[in-house]
Amino acid sequence: MAEERRVVTVGGKGSSLSSSSVFAISNGLSRLSIDSSALSKASSSSSKTIKTNPPTQSSALSILTNLTPEEAKASLIVLLNKLLLSSSTPTAITQLSDIILIDGVTVDGATINGVSQGDISVAAISGISAILDHRTSALSVIIDAIAALSCEALGADVSGFNLNDSGDGSSDKDVVSVASDLKILLNGSKFVNRESDEPAVTNVPVVHGKFREICRLLHSSTRVQLNSAIVSNSGSNGTASTMCTTLFSLAMALKDLGNSSYNRAKLIIDSRITGDDEFCTMLQKECPLPDQLKAMLASLMSAQLEEEYVKFSHHVSSLLVMVEQIMSWEALAAFVSLEGRDFVGNTGVEEDSAKAGKKGGKKKKILGKGTTALVQFLKDRLLSEAPQTVTVLENLVRKFLSLLDPKNLGFDTLLRKVKDIVESNESRRLPKLPKGTRDFAKEQMAIRERAFSIIVEVFKRHGASALDTPAFEMRETLMGKYGEDSKLIYDLADQGGELCSLRYDLTVPFARYVAMNGLTSFKRYQIAKVYRRDNPSKGRYREFYQCDFDIAGQFEKMMPDFEVIKILTELLDELDIGDYEVKLNHRKLLDGMLAICGVPQEKFRTICSSIDKLDKQSFEQIKKEMVDEKGLSNEISDRICTFVKWRGPPVELLSKLKQEHSFLENSESSLALDELEIMFKALEKSKCIDRVVFDLSLARGLDYYTGVIFEAVFKGEAQVGSIAAGGRYDNLIGMFGTRQVPAVGISLGIERVFAIMEQQKDKNQEIRATETQVLVSILGDDSALAAELVGELWNAKVKAEFMIHKKVMKHIDRARDSRIPWMVLVGERELSEGVVKLKDVVAAIDYEIRRGKLVEDLCRRLGM
Repeated sequence: MAEERRVVTVGGKGSSLSSSSVFAISNGLSRLSIDSSALSKASSSSSKTIKTNPPTQSSALSILTNLTPEEAKASLIVLLNKLLLSSSTPTAITQLSDIILIDGVTVDGATINGVSQGDISVAAISGISAILDHRTSALSVIIDAIAALSCEALGADVSGFNLNDSGDGSSDKDVVSVASDLKILLNGSKFVNRESDEPAVTNVPVVHGKFREICRLLHSSTRVQLNSAIVSNSGSNGTASTMCTTLFSLAMALKDLGNSSYNRAKLIIDSRITGDDEFCTMLQKECPLPDQLKAMLASLMSAQLEEEYVKFSHHVSSLLVMVEQIMSWEALAAFVSLEGRDFVGNTGVEEDSAKAGKKGGKKKKILGKGTTALVQFLKDRLLSEAPQTVTVLENLVRKFLSLLDPKNLGFDTLLRKVKDIVESNESRRLPKLPKGTRDFAKEQMAIRERAFSIIVEVFKRHGASALDTPAFEMRETLMGKYGEDSKLIYDLADQGGELCSLRYDLTVPFARYVAMNGLTSFKRYQIAKVYRRDNPSKGRYREFYQCDFDIAGQFEKMMPDFEVIKILTELLDELDIGDYEVKLNHRKLLDGMLAICGVPQEKFRTICSSIDKLDKQSFEQIKKEMVDEKGLSNEISDRICTFVKWRGPPVELLSKLKQEHSFLENSESSLALDELEIMFKALEKSKCIDRVVFDLSLARGLDYYTGVIFEAVFKGEAQVGSIAAGGRYDNLIGMFGTRQVPAVGISLGIERVFAIMEQQKDKNQEIRATETQVLVSILGDDSALAAELVGELWNAKVKAEFMIHKKVMKHIDRARDSRIPWMVLVGERELSEGVVKLKDVVAAIDYEIRRGKLVEDLCRRLGM
């Protein structure tokens, strides 16, 4: 059969060595071949440099003697490939090929010419890493299927697997992906969600997700090492240390994986497999224990501290073998629990099967669609031999465990089966949300709708009209309006000659609308989604709502500015989110300050953009950006630092600034101080100035601001950053038309406000997903009666739903779950007597009402 093995050629042009190839050759599953051109190239290169090279040294391969045959052969394969890539030392290449190509690898007393001990160490670690990479990538798929079988064997509560990607970068995608795969495997199962949750089950997405993450990192680093040439001996120790850093992370993930698997296996044995001493004895004798994992972890940590990196790598590989054995025993325990009575005979029983047997009938097992296919596959493989050979428990165990051995030819078939189940299951993988977006459940929508109603009421109170604009604009409309943030604009593909982009905010589209329609005065509000090609983070999305209020036109000096800040305080007070402050500055005051400090005018906007980051970064970081990236001197940066630290109560800080002659002598800053004085007086009279903080570090990076700028910041426990911002933009509308129309506006970052509201559970616990007032409950199957009763209520403008079911508790549970305050119950007795039963769900009081008086009586109770 040897000639039928796949041939792996190394050294050829464009050829590369993979972890799977190293694993296959090391275990005799593939044959190694060396490209003849690579040998010729090495010989040629060697002959050209032989006169200048020092005498050839030889290094013993004794460093490999303590490795397994698989690891030793993998080490030599990688070393051979590195030498071929180096196009040198043909003698060493010949020596290596002679050792590798024989059936048994013998390294005792063997030496290699022209290769250092450091080179051999790096190759050994790389070879072991290749084996680990191949086996862990397979294990990361198999473990989810095994865990799914255990969930069914335990009847575990798997509601915790209902995870979704939040879209803002705060979710662990690997954890969510594992949970999704488990749901696919368990889809339709009647075995799960029968018992309370167990830590060994609930932690599966986290433990397996972390393992997936480490596997990807190992694969990336190993791929590089397998196909890189020999490095200088001086750098080999650093390379070995770096590679072992990744392997240490793998070891920790394996330890958690093994402990979690063992705990599930023990739970199954203790609670689901009874009366089978033989099986329990075999498990205790052959399955590695958590203490053994701990001891192996201690050994590899000791080796790493002593910088014995090859020994360390070997211990990590041994740890993996132990975890594979534990996972195999977990799979076997779950299989015996689920199929023991039917498949093995009297070797172990499942409680539910025993209970079903009491009635003399065979209860049909309903596993998940994915686990059903997996169990059937295992049964078919186990029965591929004569049936009588698997009726003995020990033979079953040996056959089963061999199926989960990565070196077994049947393992690849099992692996493909599991992948096929996950990728092609009828339920399919849950569709994925685009990065930076999210869905909103009914409870979240109830909170959002309540917030929107408050916001719209405040906007209308101030005389604003509603406006809507397209979700995308001409690209030329948006470009050049946002300064450095223009790079975050979402561009759309050319669809017929027009270059368009998704709107970045609602302000520029508003300015375009005013200019297009020749308006000179307009007070408007708009609530709509905007789009930014930003990196998602907690509370930061790529698609999100903004709630804007803008006043365009000529009005009393600074009064529109005062009104939008007053509106901002009203919004945040009525949304009742907690403590906040409104930071305020003036763009002309900022420009005057930069001029006083000596910043060239052409750099005003880019320096403003740097200053605007002070709420997220230290001044030292900002100073470095201004000096190293934007060309300011240290002296100018230090002067800026002096001023941007000024913040405090508006009137007091304004008075302090008016005593600074440099500000009064600058025309821009002097005008800004006069305007701020008018606005602060108005804010004082309207009793909202206590919410405002005058802050000279506030810069607002957008290019179009020309006057007052402000930003609201939440001061509670939730770290959400800015929740609203705005300012005056007198020149923006003029960019789109022939007439300059001054304007000022505010934008509420409603997504962050929602995040705060959703965390305040005590305040939101009364929020209902629906506003249903009455549940019409028909105790029977008379759908026509349901339509008649609920139709009368709908015609009377009562918010009502209906339900048809014979069991009264089903109706009551529905009303309680949905927090519907009233129920109308009609059964056979009520029908015959011409009455209905009206139930106050909260007070648990029943009233009997004549059928014809139902609507009148109910409307009275509802205050309609």
